[in-house]
Amino acid sequence: MNLISTVIEPDADGTLHLPLPKAWQHQSIRIRAELEPIGAAAERGMAGSLENLKGFGCLRGKISLSPDFDEPLEDFKDYMA
Repeated sequence: MNLISTVIEPDADGTLHLPLPKAWQHQSIRIRAELEPIGAAAERGMAGSLENLKGFGCLRGKISLSPDFDEPLEDFKDYMA
C-alpha cells in the first residue's frame, strides 16, 4: 500500500480529481480519503462550527482524560518530597 498526500483544488462543479502515478493508471485502486479543508475557507468553516457550540454541556462525551492524569510523573520524582 502506498500513501499519497496532495492538495487538490475542487473543479467548478465541486468534484475533485486525483492525479495518479503512471504505474497506477491502468489498474483498480481502493481509495480511503480524509478530507481536510485548508486556507481561508477552512478558517471560515471552523468559525461556523464554533457557533454551534453553545451552552453548558455541549462538549459532553467529546473530551476525555487518561485514567492516570493525576498520577505523579516519573520525570519530576526528584523534585517531589
